Amino acid sequence: MKAAALGGGHGLFNTLTAVRYLTADVTAIVTVADDGGSSGRLRNELGGIPPGDLRMALAALMGAPTALAEREERDPAAARRHIRWSRILQHRLGGYGALAGHPVGNLMLAGVEELTDDVVEALDTIIDLFGIDGRVLPMSPGPLVIEADVTGLESDPRMSRVIRGQVAVATTPGKVRRVRVIPGEPDACTAAISAISDADLVTIGPGSWFSSVIPHVLVPAQVTALRETSARKVLFVNLANEPGETTGFSVERHLHVLHAHADTLRVDDVVVDAGSVSVGSEREHLKRAAASFGARLVVADLAVPGTHEHDPQKAAQTLRRLLAEDTDR
Repeated sequence: MKAAALGGGHGLFNTLTAVRYLTADVTAIVTVADDGGSSGRLRNELGGIPPGDLRMALAALMGAPTALAEREERDPAAARRHIRWSRILQHRLGGYGALAGHPVGNLMLAGVEELTDDVVEALDTIIDLFGIDGRVLPMSPGPLVIEADVTGLESDPRMSRVIRGQVAVATTPGKVRRVRVIPGEPDACTAAISAISDADLVTIGPGSWFSSVIPHVLVPAQVTALRETSARKVLFVNLANEPGETTGFSVERHLHVLHAHADTLRVDDVVVDAGSVSVGSEREHLKRAAASFGARLVVADLAVPGTHEHDPQKAAQTLRRLLAEDTDR
């Protein structure tokens, strides 16, 4: 089975870990608008795509429990190397100088991209170097900028202000109304479009809604590929709102906002955590919101107990059940 997982950051890390329980043939398609921390510094200094979310996707595929178990069975020494290297890629340098805070994987990816002058080739080179199953791709071949219309920052609550930059959007004390990417209607990564078209399963989310999920539907060719693929398309909704970006958002509000940005997007299943949606009218409203995407609502136990994070094993079980329905038809 071929799978493609769209997202960014920790949300995509969890989804990749989940999908890796189902197949080794998985392609991560990653947002490229980060402008904070190590990624922002490297982006400003070198001009390339911010490497942080791409690095996390590489580490997810390398360190997934299923991937390590398979490698342990084939080559125990290689499995131990993968465990070490997945940690090394994520390790942040200490100290107080120019390199402080940079993850090793960010520096490696930025360096290989500088040598190859092509981020896809750089990612494929690292995949090949470490023998990682799967692939990691950017959603666009160049870095993007997120811009948002935000209310609640002026004395008149009806007035909006334009906020630019992923970090600024994620941390604004105002209410984000709409986001866009610069340049507008960006080019898609050709290999990412092929991965979506060839997939049997496509997942979208969870993650930072305005900065990791919605940007994927602002790339016209990618939305077209999502609409035309025959894959089972599954949208994972966040378990809770995020302070800043989606303060005060209900699960239903997440869906309405996504639909406002991409009313032609169609998916098969909208998956929400049972603990985040009470039984009764709230679920009925959610069913209608899911139907705006042509989808049915799937309610499942997804959370790591006591947290607002998706449990990869629970997510994998839900995906396995949905895929089994296709087989039974």
